[in-house]
Amino acid sequence: MQVFWFIPTHGDSRYLGTSEGARQLDHDYLKQIAQAADSLGYEGVLIPTGRSCEDPWVVASSLLPVTRKLKFLVAVRPGLHQPSLAARMAASFDRLSGGRLLINLVTGGDQAELEGDGVFLDHAKRYEQSAEFIRIWREILARSHTQDAYDHDGEHLSVRGARLLFPPVQRPHPPVYFGGSSEAAHELAAEQVDTYLTWGEPPADVARKVADVRARAAKRGRTVRFGIRLHVIVRETDAAAWNAAEDLISRLDDATVVRAQSAFAKMDSEGQRRMAALHGGGKKRTRADLEISPNLWAGVGLVRGGAGTALVGDPKTVAARIQEYADIGLDTFVLSGYPHLEEAYRFAELVFPLLPRQLRDSLPGRSLNGPFGEVVANSYVPRVSQS
Repeated sequence: MQVFWFIPTHGDSRYLGTSEGARQLDHDYLKQIAQAADSLGYEGVLIPTGRSCEDPWVVASSLLPVTRKLKFLVAVRPGLHQPSLAARMAASFDRLSGGRLLINLVTGGDQAELEGDGVFLDHAKRYEQSAEFIRIWREILARSHTQDAYDHDGEHLSVRGARLLFPPVQRPHPPVYFGGSSEAAHELAAEQVDTYLTWGEPPADVARKVADVRARAAKRGRTVRFGIRLHVIVRETDAAAWNAAEDLISRLDDATVVRAQSAFAKMDSEGQRRMAALHGGGKKRTRADLEISPNLWAGVGLVRGGAGTALVGDPKTVAARIQEYADIGLDTFVLSGYPHLEEAYRFAELVFPLLPRQLRDSLPGRSLNGPFGEVVANSYVPRVSQS
C-alpha cells in the first residue's frame, strides 16, 4: 500500500466556496505541507494541474531541496507539452531528485480551459493524442539508456530521430499514473500506464472499473496497478468527523453551488459527470443525501471539480473503508483534507497506526531512535501504541 498526500496549488481553506478561513498560497505554505508529508512518511504528493493552479513542474522543482524522500506526482499535458520536451523534463527532474518523479498523464476535460491553452480537439481525439503522446514519451525515455533514436509518425504527433542523451534514474522511465472513466480512458490505461487512478466512487462502482481495466490489460499481456483519489475527514469519533464535514460546507450559499455546477456541466469529462451524479448536480445538501456509500461523502464535489468525495469517520472506520478498497485491488491512496497542513498530521497520527503492518513499520516514529511523544515525568518516553 502507498499513501500519498496533496499539494493544494489552487488554494486552501477551512471552508469550501468562501474566502473565510482561507490560507495565503505562497511558497512558505506549500513548503510546510511538503515537509510535513515528507517527515510523516507519506510516499509522495500529487500536485494538481490546470489554469486554477500554480504550475506543477515549477512547484515540484522548488520543493525538491526542502524534502528528502518525498516523491512528486507531476502532470504532463498532451497538447500543451511536446513529448520530447516532456521526456527531457522528466529525465532531468528524475536525475536531480535521485528518482523521486512520478508522472501523471492528464488529458483534460474542461473544453473552455483547453481552448484557452490552444487545444481544440474533441474528447475522442484528445485521447487519441494522449495515447500517441505517452507512447512517444515512454519510448524516448526507455531508449535513452541505450542512446537509440526513435521515430513515430502518428495522426496527431510525429517525431523523427528523437533522442534523449541523459537518461532518468528510474528504468525504463518514471512510473506513469493516469485516471479517466470513459471507454477511451480505460483503453489507454490498459495499453500504456503503470497505475490507473479512479476518483472516489462507491466500492462496487470502483470494483467494476478495476475489473474492466484489468481485463483490457490482460488481453494485451500487461498488468496494471490501481489507486484512488479521495479526501479524508477523520476525527477521534464518528460524530466529530461528521460535524467537521458539515462545517466544511457550512459557509456555502446556493448561488455558489449553482455557479460551480453550471461550470462543471459544460465539461466533457465522464469522470466529472459521474462525480456530479453522486450529489445530484448540487441538489443534494443533507448528510442523508450526500453519504452515497457508508462513510463516503459527496459534499466536497458541490463546489470542487475533480475528486469530490471524502471518507468520513473515526480512525478505525476510515481505516476499514480504506481496507475495503484495498481488497478490491487498490494499493495507491492519494489523499487530501482541508486545511491540508493540519489534516496531513491528523490522518498520519490517527490512521497510519491502523494501516497494514508492512506499511506501518516503515513509517517515521514506529521504531524509536529517540523520544517519540513528550517525555513523561521527566524520566521516560511514552510506550509505542500496539493498536
